[in-house]
Amino acid sequence: MMSWTKAMLAASAAVFLPVAGMAQEATFVLSTSEVGVPSYNPMTAVNTNAVYTMIYDNLVAQDADQSFHPYLATSWEEAPDGMSWVFHLKEGVKFHNGKAFTSADVAKFIEMFRSTENGYMVDAIDKVETPDPLTVKFVMKRPEPNILFNLSSSFMGIADPDTITKDGDDYGITEAVGTGPFKLESFTVGQETVVVRNDDYAWGSDLSANKGPAKLERITFREIPEASTAFLELKSGGVDGLLSLPTDFLGEMGADAKLAILAIPGQEVYYMPINVTKEPFTDIKVREAAALAINQDEILKSVFAGYGAVAHNFLISALPESKIEASISYDATKANALLDEAGWKMGADGVREKDGKKLTVSLWTQNDSAFRRLTEVVQAELKAVGFDPQIQTFDSSAIRDQYKTGEQQLAVRSYFWNNADIVDWFFGGDRLGYPNVSMFNDPKAEELRAKAMTGSKTGEERIANFTAYHQYVTTQFPYAPIYQPPQNMAYNKDRIVMPEAIHATAITGVVMVDVGVKE
Repeated sequence: MMSWTKAMLAASAAVFLPVAGMAQEATFVLSTSEVGVPSYNPMTAVNTNAVYTMIYDNLVAQDADQSFHPYLATSWEEAPDGMSWVFHLKEGVKFHNGKAFTSADVAKFIEMFRSTENGYMVDAIDKVETPDPLTVKFVMKRPEPNILFNLSSSFMGIADPDTITKDGDDYGITEAVGTGPFKLESFTVGQETVVVRNDDYAWGSDLSANKGPAKLERITFREIPEASTAFLELKSGGVDGLLSLPTDFLGEMGADAKLAILAIPGQEVYYMPINVTKEPFTDIKVREAAALAINQDEILKSVFAGYGAVAHNFLISALPESKIEASISYDATKANALLDEAGWKMGADGVREKDGKKLTVSLWTQNDSAFRRLTEVVQAELKAVGFDPQIQTFDSSAIRDQYKTGEQQLAVRSYFWNNADIVDWFFGGDRLGYPNVSMFNDPKAEELRAKAMTGSKTGEERIANFTAYHQYVTTQFPYAPIYQPPQNMAYNKDRIVMPEAIHATAITGVVMVDVGVKE
């Protein structure tokens, strides 16, 4: 049984309002991994950004320590057999359009969400019952030990289902209606999003010090694909903060007295997807050789100045499912031997050949300085064992569409997620191209995937099933792990006042309601 009481909320129900008459506006730059989100429609999203969490509240919020807390739900109970969950909703919550938020909206939202790319998050729910306007009961098809994580994710911030129906394909571009602390004012794809304070907000999470309207009246979130450009904007005062600071600039931060860093537990992994459907990578020996050519320790030292940690598999090391035997580490001797076994013989020019064909492969990346520099190092390491990688650079906002063509051979990219189901997302056989950049569709992996996603009755079973799934995928070498960066926000401390503690897994709406500016 898992429950939270209303008394816990009442104990921390103090409301902090912004000082009357003070103009509270700020400009932040979104992470480069969040550039190019096409809309704020959770029904069509395959990638979200931080602004989603400003517009939409969740039933549940997740703290930085991975624990779950009340948000739009004041409490919840799980049946002993895991076959039902009951959520009790807060009173007085309203959508941005003034409509009261009730259990009927949750039921409609869940049913609409089933048909989305992320519908797996609610697949275990058989039906949603609404005994009264403030009570929601999920009757389950099967136990789902991951349900609280799913409900807390940025994909499942609750939008007004009636507005989604009314707007159709236009929803999320000119209008996005949630219950969150900020309202969408304007959105220009690939450039910026402007949100304004929801002055009616009075139902903040217990993870926020401020339960009422946000301190900031207006926030502009800019999209700057080039990290060095974004950092120059911060130094010059063109923006007030970067929601994600690349490790490249940590050294420079200390040289500027007005700049400060806010550290959050890291949830990102850089990796090299390997397209298993494209020659020469249809041969597992060649895939393994490419993976073993990546020198994680050298990359950590030379590219990232020792900040962060190496990656040896697909998951962040904080997750128990990352503890697998098949972890991948640099081994140039074995990489060379594997290529020899596969029939690729070293040429006089340092490029291997087979049947008169050179080992020339494409290596895709995006036009951000950190990605380009990392990709150049990866290129050199692949060359050292006889590959001839040709770098192709794409705009950060367009590269996902390029992946959908399935023409990539190798790429350098990253993801940001703190749950083992990311293995399903990037290696599921029904998502080829993007997000499954590796084009990996393996029958045994699909069996293990199904067991991991739908066959776990308890949290312990889920960990065991995902560990097995992660282990098998790794043994097939559809990717090479590279690096785990620290998660840092950079901001101008002469302008911005950040909360003393961050009770969230990223800079979300839970955090932003407590952010202010100095006058």
